Amino acid sequence: MPRNIYSELHVHITWHTKENASLIEPELERPLYAFLRDYAQQTQGVVVHAIGGIEDHVHVAASVPPTLLLSEWIGKLKGASSHYINQRVANRKALAWQSSYGVVSFGTKDLPWVVEYVNQQRQHHAKGRVAARLERIESPLKRAEARVAETVVNRP
Repeated sequence: MPRNIYSELHVHITWHTKENASLIEPELERPLYAFLRDYAQQTQGVVVHAIGGIEDHVHVAASVPPTLLLSEWIGKLKGASSHYINQRVANRKALAWQSSYGVVSFGTKDLPWVVEYVNQQRQHHAKGRVAARLERIESPLKRAEARVAETVVNRP
């Protein structure tokens, strides 16, 4: 990457276990998050600010370089992390991810609250105080299309 590029690109990423199963067992959580942090930061220019989640999904808050292809990078994070947990930690198929994910960009001034949100996932979910925008894994357009299709089907 050229040295004369300035960027402040912050992203929040979330993805779920396959079929939203509670597959992230408590004893797998710590090695999973440590692996994700180490693996993500092997990409030049990536800074991981927080990793958290609950039994059926993961959240990552990171700063990324402008040259990073997010979809490819997220796919590698998901694939490498499930392989690591299944092959090296659990020695069985303990973790599988859905193919979908959500990614939201945010400004530098929002970094502290996004990091807090990721770090306090259990508390936010227990209290029912989640930020819907940061929990989504499908596009608003897809949901809107589904509503229109449902309206057409249910039309008298």
